[in-house]
Amino acid sequence: MWNPGTGQGLRQLAELGLALVLSTVIGLERAFQQKSAGLRTHALVGLGAALFMEVSQHGFDNVLGLSHVDLDPSRVAAQVVSGIGFIGGGLIFVRRDIVRGLTTAATVWLTAAVGMACGGGLWLLAAAVTAAYLLIVRGYPLLTRGIPAISTVEETDLRLSYLPRRGVLPRVLERCTAAGFLVVNVRIDRTERDAGGEAGPATGNTMVDLSIEGTGDVYRLMAELAELDGVVSLSGPETEGTD
Repeated sequence: MWNPGTGQGLRQLAELGLALVLSTVIGLERAFQQKSAGLRTHALVGLGAALFMEVSQHGFDNVLGLSHVDLDPSRVAAQVVSGIGFIGGGLIFVRRDIVRGLTTAATVWLTAAVGMACGGGLWLLAAAVTAAYLLIVRGYPLLTRGIPAISTVEETDLRLSYLPRRGVLPRVLERCTAAGFLVVNVRIDRTERDAGGEAGPATGNTMVDLSIEGTGDVYRLMAELAELDGVVSLSGPETEGTD
């Protein structure tokens, strides 16, 4: 089984390990952004693509020496490029004429390319592309934030708990609109005030899930909402909760 001459040695294991590390870096960034395809998806795609490349290079060595066999090792790599499109396509959806998931789908496709580069022994290129990915997804939004024509519109989920019958929700929606955000979804639920009884119309807090999108400063908006009279708690991106 352990035979470096047939593609099962330390070099191949190192290439698979590097593919796992680099794809995990990409997956962590997506997980921090709370995207549908996160750490595990990208790690599996990168590692699987690397293994496909190893099979493409070394999996047919035992038959390539035969006179009647003619194989093209690049075919496996080409099929990976085509097949990964099915995963990316499943991450793209349309809601109210707005296309979502394109960046995540492109990231999965790029992760497969990074894995294939690692499997093909192109370690430097794989590391360079991973660094370029981080520059694009983290640096480009900062550069384009002040250019409304090309600024990225992100959807953000907020979760608020507030006291009922104080007119809090209309003021929250007004603040969101004033800050330059569009409220695309509102879901209201009642919670128990304590563990001893059911929440009633006048006793239970109200829990609201808001989906907003826009190019404004979501953290400044959250600070403003947290100061509203009647807001009990607030949570959003990269926060556990604000009391």
